[in-house]
Amino acid sequence: MLIVGSPVSPYVRKILAILHLKGLDYELDPITPFYGNDDFSKLSPLRRIPVLIDGDLVVNDSTVIAEYLDEAYPDVPVLPDGPRERAQARWIEEYGDSRLGDLCIWGLFFPKVVAPHVFKRPPDEDALAKVTNDDLPEAIDWIEAHAPAAGFLFGDSVGVADLAIACPLRNAAIAGWTPDPARWPKTAAWLDRIAALPCYARTMTFEPAILATRADGRRAALEAAGVRVAQQSFGTDTPRASIMLR
Repeated sequence: MLIVGSPVSPYVRKILAILHLKGLDYELDPITPFYGNDDFSKLSPLRRIPVLIDGDLVVNDSTVIAEYLDEAYPDVPVLPDGPRERAQARWIEEYGDSRLGDLCIWGLFFPKVVAPHVFKRPPDEDALAKVTNDDLPEAIDWIEAHAPAAGFLFGDSVGVADLAIACPLRNAAIAGWTPDPARWPKTAAWLDRIAALPCYARTMTFEPAILATRADGRRAALEAAGVRVAQQSFGTDTPRASIMLR
C-alpha cells in the first residue's frame, strides 16, 4: 500500500497509526497538498491528503480509508462492535475531523506554522488569540464531558474515534497549545494514554523529519527514521493553492 501525504497532517497521522496498529506494511509519499503535482490532482480532486493506493484501488478521505482498512484487514478492529457504538464512534471521528480540524489546523497550525514558511504570510494574532482563548477551550469542554476516565472511548483498545481527537490536538501542541490538565484532567490523561501507544508514538518520531528538516532533505530524514519512502512522488517544488486554502 502507498499512503500519499505528510505524516504531520492529522488525517495522515490517523491512518498511519491505524496501519501500525494493524501491523500493515506501507510506503509513504510525504507530500503536503500544497506541493502536489498535476497527477496528485487526478488522484485527489479536492487536493486533500491522505490518499491510499492499494493495488489498482485509490481511496480518498481519512474516514473512508479507515473504514476500508477495517473491512479489508479486520483482525485488529478500530471501530467498535454494534450499530450504536459504531454510530457514536463515527460521530466523534467527525467532530475530530471537522471541528477540531478546523480549529487546530486552519485556525492555529496552518497560520502559525505553515503559512509563514510556505506562503510568507504572517499570522493574524487576533485570530490566533480567539482560537486559543475562546474556540479551542469551548471545544475541549465538550470533549472533557465525553472523554473516558480510563482506557479508551470504547473499551481497553484504541480506536479511530480516539485517534481522530488526538491527532488534530497534536498539531495544536506543535503550534504551542495543549489542554490544561487542571481544567481538563480527563482529556489530558486520555491524550497521554494515546501518545504512549506504540502505534501512535511511532508517528511522533516522524515529526523532526518534517518540521526540523529542509524540504530537500525530508525524504532522506524519513528514511533514516525507518519509513519506507516511495521512489516515485506526486510532489512538486512549487507550492500551489488548494480548495482548502483561505
